[in-house]
Amino acid sequence: MSVVLDNLDVYLRGLLVTVELTLLSYAIAFAIGAVVAAFRVSPVPPLRALGTVYVGLVRNTPLAVLFILFFFGFPKLGLTYSPFLSALVVLSVYTGAFMTETIRAGINTVAGGQADAARAVGLTSVQTMGLVVLPQALRSVVPPLGNLFIALAKNTSIASLISVAELVHRSDQLVTDTAQPLAVLAGVAVAYLILTLPSGLLFGALERRVAVRR
Repeated sequence: MSVVLDNLDVYLRGLLVTVELTLLSYAIAFAIGAVVAAFRVSPVPPLRALGTVYVGLVRNTPLAVLFILFFFGFPKLGLTYSPFLSALVVLSVYTGAFMTETIRAGINTVAGGQADAARAVGLTSVQTMGLVVLPQALRSVVPPLGNLFIALAKNTSIASLISVAELVHRSDQLVTDTAQPLAVLAGVAVAYLILTLPSGLLFGALERRVAVRR
């Protein structure tokens, strides 16, 4: 394992990019999910249709295909982005589709009378969703939100396809330089555990804190 210890700086640089990509993508995906979930339960048919098409199309397209399409296909149309920005957009849009369904499931757990009461006191539909329904919905879906975060952290590895200098891309370079793939990849596995295990514990603690008493 000396190859890992001798190259800790390389692992750290890759891990920092992975963390940055994960946090930014998760924040954007959460915003997308909240908006599109509201579309999915909207009484306005065009909004429901738009949300349905987005979720169905993105969830059923492999993530690697989206990376290749965005980074290699769009430049042929004159749209060129940096590898990091491309990865950020693709991961956000992809995770946003799953986030949408998770938040929608939470919305469906909120009693309909809550929204009726909010409208009765004069709140608009947007205010009702943002101030009454969503806060209650999110409390019931903390575990799947945590699972999405962990899945996203691992999905960032696919960004190596377009040369984003995250953990897996750095490890590929180390394998080439050291010719010790088992040791290098063992170090990568440990690095992902360092990222995902505390994340699972954090979401577990958050779940217990905001759990809905039934």
